[in-house]
Amino acid sequence: MELVLYIISTIVVVAEFILGILSNGLIVLKNCTDWVNKRELSTIDQILTMLAISRISLIWETFLLWVKNDLITSTTREELKLIVFSFTLSSHFSLWLATALGMFYLLRIANCSWQIFLYLKWRLKQLIVGMLLGSLIFLLTNLMQITIALEERLYQYGGNSSVTSMETEFGVLTELMLFNMTVFSVTPFLLALISSLLLIFSLWKHLQKMQLNSRRHGDPSTKAHMNALRIMVSYLLLYTTEFLSLLISWIAQKHHSKLVHFICTMTALMYPSAHSFILILGNSKLKQTSLWVLKLLRCRVGE
Repeated sequence: MELVLYIISTIVVVAEFILGILSNGLIVLKNCTDWVNKRELSTIDQILTMLAISRISLIWETFLLWVKNDLITSTTREELKLIVFSFTLSSHFSLWLATALGMFYLLRIANCSWQIFLYLKWRLKQLIVGMLLGSLIFLLTNLMQITIALEERLYQYGGNSSVTSMETEFGVLTELMLFNMTVFSVTPFLLALISSLLLIFSLWKHLQKMQLNSRRHGDPSTKAHMNALRIMVSYLLLYTTEFLSLLISWIAQKHHSKLVHFICTMTALMYPSAHSFILILGNSKLKQTSLWVLKLLRCRVGE
């Protein structure tokens, strides 16, 4: 039963890996091409590009951790430590850039007459830059804590390179990484949760007003707001799912439950892969580019 589950989970992880690399790669390629041609990028395109780059790195590292779990005897301590530190960096920027994206949508789309809201809206770019710079404090604290914990817990095994010792070290590294990711994800998750709920409420309220004004469901403005509402709801659900997956995965790793760990890894990888795909569908420029690429590939295959 465990073998069957592992095979199924591996197929799912590979599928999520391919989807994530393709969707995020498309975002990076399109925005970098626009930057080369126009010599500038809008704030939203800059956030999307950096987010896609961090997610590509995160997806690769998640996949490597999945593979290393089975090839643990061929992995050195230095390689494991490098993967953990790299994973921490990618996860940090992926979470905070996604939070910045949610706040950008909130301040650009939501209608609110509060003075603090208007103040932040006029200083949106400075707010985003300040938030990302401030997040570096969390990153440095996270890396310092991991380093100290590694010194205290990992090196107690000395020069032992047996399979059992390597498996134990890998488990210690993974547990530390998941614990730190869960703890340091609380702040960006709460910010994303608040901004998403506020925007969803604003969009829902605006749609209610449209219906009261007897606007048709097929009205372009109504469609745009419905599309934005779907994107934000999916973003919130995926973000929440990833945060809960990290928490449950840490608990599972602590109690050596491989079954739960497999499921949580699949679920967590869904967020950076599926959310980028949803962003492409909700962005007309990226959607047209993806359709053009699919048409080109179809023609190539037809030849």
